[in-house]
Parts: sequence; structure tokens; C-alpha cells
Amino acid sequence: MSVTAQRAGTGLEVGASTIDPRELAAVPRPHGRDLSAAELQEFVTEFAERPELWIDLVRHDSTQRVYEELLSDQHVTAWLICWMDEHDTGFHDHDVSCGAVAVVSGAVREERLAIDGPTRRGVFRAGSSFHFAASDIHRVSHAGADPAVTLHVYSPPLLRMGAYVIGDDGVLARHPVSSEEELRG
Repeated sequence: MSVTAQRAGTGLEVGASTIDPRELAAVPRPHGRDLSAAELQEFVTEFAERPELWIDLVRHDSTQRVYEELLSDQHVTAWLICWMDEHDTGFHDHDVSCGAVAVVSGAVREERLAIDGPTRRGVFRAGSSFHFAASDIHRVSHAGADPAVTLHVYSPPLLRMGAYVIGDDGVLARHPVSSEEELRG
């Protein structure tokens, strides 16, 4: 079941989904502690292989990414995100949370900000995954012609992020953003 709300002032649709905790328990992961980025990647890969838990929540909107929160407990949050052309997060960090992403359909591009060289880029297609540390600054955008669906997991639970903007003076600035706000590139 999904309850969708329009977030005031953002145009962002965020769903609050309920997945039977007994079904989620069948997806293996460590319990009782925060997970490392590598453990999150294993968890999100297993979660992606259980589409019956989230497939009914997939919905695309050409004007904005569509988010569904799938899991939130003391140590992990999980989100389903639907992407279309020109959807882009802009450069951001995840404050104190590390994370992992599994691409279940379509493709997304991840770019990692690098100071001493070009931005590191990779395109991830259905069946692939990647992880990142809390200290990584990256952006994710839709890639390819078909809509994309990704699963994202964070530990500790994602509460806030930092969005990065280069000012007219060329100075890079970090702006704190609640996890309730949409990142846009």
C-alpha cells in the first residue's frame, strides 16, 4: 500500500509505503547496528532481486523524480526512486550516512566530484549497483532513453544531505538539505 503526498513548495511526490516487515525480513542483512557501504551494497542487491516487495510502487513522472520510502528503522532507510529524462540530483553528500544504489531498470549516471582531476563518471544499467561513503560528493542523473528505477539504501538512516553550488565568484558552497527535500541539478 502506498500513500502519496505532494510536498509543500517542492512539487515533489513522496510516497509512504508499507511493506510487510515479515517479507522484508527475508532479505538478508545484519541487524542491530549500522551497516558499512559494502554491506549496504549486498543488501540493496538482494532487495532488488525481490521485486514483489516494491514493483507495484513504480510510477514515472516526466516533471520530477518519484520517491517511495520502503524501509525506515534505527539503522537503515531504503527508497525506491523513479527517473526520467533530465532528472538530476546535482552534486551532494549524505552527511553521516553511507549508501548503496541498485539499478533495477533503465540506467543512471553517477559522477563523483574530484578536485585534482576530472570528475569520475560511470553509467550503471539494470542489474548493476554501486556504493559510496558518507564523505563522497556525487551526483546521480538519468541516463539513456528508457525510464529508470533504482533502489537506494542508507545507514545510518538518511536525515540530511549537503547540496553543492558553485557561486558566481567560483567558490564552492555547501547548503544543508533535509532528506525531505528534493535535490535538483
